[in-house]
Amino acid sequence: MNTIEPLSYLYTYSCNEDERDLRNLEMRSFFGSDTIKAVLISKEKIDPSRSPFMKGRIDIIFKARTVEELAKQLDGLEIDKPFKVVFVKNPDHSNEEAVRFKMRREIERSIGLKIKGEVDLIYPSMLFGIMKVEGEWLFGRYYKSKAVWLHHQNKPHQYSTALSTRVARAVVNIAVPNSTGIKMIDPCCGIGTVLVEALSMGIQIIGRDINPLVLPGTRENIAHFGFHTEVTLGDINDVTGSYDVAIIDMPYNLCSVITSKEKLEMIQSARRFSKKVVIVTIEPMDSVIEAAGFEIVDRCVAKKGTFLREVLVCQ
Repeated sequence: MNTIEPLSYLYTYSCNEDERDLRNLEMRSFFGSDTIKAVLISKEKIDPSRSPFMKGRIDIIFKARTVEELAKQLDGLEIDKPFKVVFVKNPDHSNEEAVRFKMRREIERSIGLKIKGEVDLIYPSMLFGIMKVEGEWLFGRYYKSKAVWLHHQNKPHQYSTALSTRVARAVVNIAVPNSTGIKMIDPCCGIGTVLVEALSMGIQIIGRDINPLVLPGTRENIAHFGFHTEVTLGDINDVTGSYDVAIIDMPYNLCSVITSKEKLEMIQSARRFSKKVVIVTIEPMDSVIEAAGFEIVDRCVAKKGTFLREVLVCQ
């Protein structure tokens, strides 16, 4: 393929209403801003499979006001691998704005014919996407998201109060939008849901938990998906070393009742060993976090019916 640098990147999103606040915090972590829409265009390049809410990414290389103008720009583009052009529906379009099926197939055909190369509609090596956004037609390499987190639901060991894999993946992205050179710790790792999601994204992370009964299952869960990391037994207050970021899912079940003093000690300890902490809690934590010396720089509520968790980004 002729080397053409993308002008920008288009991301499509899907989530239910309960997830919107969490999705928006993840957006802000990746891109610095969010949107009420299901389409976001940015100069930032993110693997769409990282997010549980992203459906795909188009690396925009051409744009035009009409399909005919777009086709002229594509004339002579040469692809050296079997390819396919797909019309990507704009989730923000109403029924009146949506392009009908027959027209979508015709657009795919007319655009595909302008490209020099081998078309393979069944097993293409490259996908190209075309989408209409705010009256403009956009074209570029298309990457579909792979729902990796969905596969991780099938862990050998489960824990009733653990984060869902979908929420855990979003929380990891909020904590580490750019993983290059990052050292991360989950000092209350439980059954390892956060660890698995982080490791699947290539993030350097270790785990720790005070409960000796849970850790064999944690290690087995990690190994089940072909990952490996250090998981140790110990109190958060005894963590040594220095980390760029920590994720703390605060204990809250009947077996993990902790006092306000113990909460403060936990966050003070995190302040000692980590520059940034993302805290997941079902109880108000603002005063404890501030007393520990952190500032809450962003936040959201992750809902599941009537069950609410706060996700707090602290620095």
